[in-house]
Amino acid sequence: IATAVWSGDTLYVSGQLPNPTTPADPAKGTVAVYGDTRAQTDSVLRKIEGILKEQGLAMGDVVMMHVYLAGDPAKGNAMDFAGMMASFTQFFGTAAQPNKPARSTVQVSALVAPGALVEIDVVAARSK
Repeated sequence: IATAVWSGDTLYVSGQLPNPTTPADPAKGTVAVYGDTRAQTDSVLRKIEGILKEQGLAMGDVVMMHVYLAGDPAKGNAMDFAGMMASFTQFFGTAAQPNKPARSTVQVSALVAPGALVEIDVVAARSK
């Protein structure tokens, strides 16, 4: 499955999950540990930043973002929007990178990886 697909001057990056801070151990029956929403958002946005860079783009080229947040068990299974925003604001709307994409953020019941709280997909456009 492609991580990123071009259509004209538009790049579509499929949903990215965070990298685990502690990998799963099937022998012990333990699932991966990913950290809290803020840490997971940072991990996902760094992955997206790398994918964009490989394609000759940067975070300022992101025009649309979809954020899927699973409920955090440490927060009563409510989505941690503040945690996501704490990381988001390190990448968008800064002095170095003032652009902010259009964005939808929704809570989902679960993500494909047990313990993952954040999945993000983006659309980026190459300037003409």
